[in-house]
Amino acid sequence: MDWKTLKQTAREKFNGACRVCPVCNGVACAGEMPGMGGIGTGTSFHNNVAALAGYRLNLKVVHDVGEPVLACKVLGLELSMPVIGAAIAGGKLNMGGAVTEPEYAAAVVSGCQQAGTVGMTGDGPIADVFEAGLKAIGAVGGRGIPVIKPRENDKIIEKANQAADAGAPAFGMDIDAAAIINMTNAGQPVGPKTAAELAYIKKNTRIPFIVKGIMVPEDARACVEAGVDAIVVSNHGGRVLDHTPGTAEVLPYIAEAVKGKITILVDGGVRSGADVLKMLALGADAVLVGRPVTIGGVGAGAEGVAMVLNKMAAELRAAMVLTGTKSVADVTEDILW
Repeated sequence: MDWKTLKQTAREKFNGACRVCPVCNGVACAGEMPGMGGIGTGTSFHNNVAALAGYRLNLKVVHDVGEPVLACKVLGLELSMPVIGAAIAGGKLNMGGAVTEPEYAAAVVSGCQQAGTVGMTGDGPIADVFEAGLKAIGAVGGRGIPVIKPRENDKIIEKANQAADAGAPAFGMDIDAAAIINMTNAGQPVGPKTAAELAYIKKNTRIPFIVKGIMVPEDARACVEAGVDAIVVSNHGGRVLDHTPGTAEVLPYIAEAVKGKITILVDGGVRSGADVLKMLALGADAVLVGRPVTIGGVGAGAEGVAMVLNKMAAELRAAMVLTGTKSVADVTEDILW
């Protein structure tokens, strides 16, 4: 399947839940929740894309970098590139029934594995969502990371230990889902966590702990103090709070506060390999990619996810050559204009 056919197939299967726009910036789908849009005015979603697009790369070609190194290690995982498939759930609700939860989870983790990296799976008020993720992770030998909603602490610990039993190398908690009403309405309350609660979760789980939804330096520092293994700088794809800055705007401040003390991941508006390189220059160790992976998964299953990621890898490689960047481990802010 070629790229044009993949997008057309995804557009048809989404049936309006996602338009697969030429530029995925949250404008056409603003306020469409359920759906793939951003909350309210869609400003947070749009800010993610606009903030990242606002950075420019210095074109540099008088050097000896012909074969840049994309491979890296994140939380002990050997990856072909610093790109991870983000956790997105809601095939029936947010994706208009384009795929089932088991189909989507399997597409993401298997497609990411084919591309040499790792995918994340989601959680929700329906037990099938988390269970589908664990099943998909088990099917690829444990190469996947489940992300749990900020439930009651002991529920998180229970699910995290289920993930460990399934062979997952780490688990996440999307703390930015602290006010999602459908969880509470389903009798599964969610909410924010104190640093002491984060430490409690860390103490009672067996695999690395990732906290997703960090947008200010003080929250990043609290995660370090709690012993968390990694953070994701994220505003939940612009889907939880209107009018937040883009992640690329806040990432440098968070990196300044905690770089070297904790693994820093980031998502939000990453659409190309050049975007990946920008995020690394701004202080991330690796990035999460959401909506493009979803389009790939809906359009062509695991093959589509791998196609999206391999395309991104080729773009990243070219951007590194054209900025004189030898390795993803040595990206500096000097490549930014």
